[in-house]
Amino acid sequence: MSEAGSSEVVTRRVDRAGRLTLNRPEALNSVTLGMVRAIQQALDEWRDDPSVELVILDGAGDRALAAGGDVRALYDSHTEGPEFHQTFWREEYVLDACIARYPKPFIAAMDGIVMGGGIGVSAHASYRIVTERSRLAMPETGIGLIPDVGGTFLLSRAPGETGTYLGLTGHPMNAGDAIFAKFADYYVPSDELPAVLSRIAEEGVSELTTLLSNAAKVPLVPGLETRQDIIDGTFRFDSVERIFDALERNENDWAEETLEGLVKRSPTSLKATLAAVRRARTICSLEDALNWEYRYVCRLFECGEFLEGIRALVVDKDRAPKWTPASLQGVSDDMVRQLSAPMENELGLPVPARD
Repeated sequence: MSEAGSSEVVTRRVDRAGRLTLNRPEALNSVTLGMVRAIQQALDEWRDDPSVELVILDGAGDRALAAGGDVRALYDSHTEGPEFHQTFWREEYVLDACIARYPKPFIAAMDGIVMGGGIGVSAHASYRIVTERSRLAMPETGIGLIPDVGGTFLLSRAPGETGTYLGLTGHPMNAGDAIFAKFADYYVPSDELPAVLSRIAEEGVSELTTLLSNAAKVPLVPGLETRQDIIDGTFRFDSVERIFDALERNENDWAEETLEGLVKRSPTSLKATLAAVRRARTICSLEDALNWEYRYVCRLFECGEFLEGIRALVVDKDRAPKWTPASLQGVSDDMVRQLSAPMENELGLPVPARD
């Protein structure tokens, strides 16, 4: 076994696998720019290395694969101009697209918390494993952003209006929910995961599918699938106001709790998220979604909505963001369109032709 990489990402060759371990357990392995670059460098080196048959990604500790991106570093950069936040998101999105198109099997162990940037480096993998400890979420509307890292593309492919619900509310998914929503593929109990990953590294590509298919069946926990009808009925509308109205008309605890959560989120982010997820249904590639998401997140950073969300959640921790505008009525359709208007410095990922 050879080991390298920065202290934040441990990279090594083990048997037939290239192994990547996110190594910031004290920060729930939140993804920094340095980690993005370390992963990208390893993938570039292993792409044409015949001794590496597949890649395995996991996280240090037992609490998270990755609880998001390094939002504090993004917040701290706001006085320094556009260079850092544009660079961070640009390189992160390029990596996410690389993982999705990687020519060798990429196995992501989505154990523990997986949110935001953690979704980006795992949910586009070719083999996605969850455990009973998995909690996946796209909670960006609560910090003044939209679901990014290809999140709008994933959400738009979830059954019915499940993706709309998950994107607007940030509701966490357990293992069964994640598989149902097409964010994951296989379930492995957490106490068996290290051995399964070691066997995959030992056996290589020839036994990969067999090893995962023989894993335990995911326990059926009531969740998204059992609420499919009410989710579809209330989140099928193309305006956030109509979704709110539909929830108000459903006099049950689930609708009441869902609405209570939504009203605390950024009105601008809610409307932008709905528009982005709806648009993602019409596109054919992850790269196209990432190009659009880049416009949204840069603009939401620059207008201050994201900064206010991080101030309230991470910096001052008062959990009382002062959104601008403060209400849905204050967010016009033209404002939402401007968030995704072409930029001078586009992400510009090549978009594959339709089949």
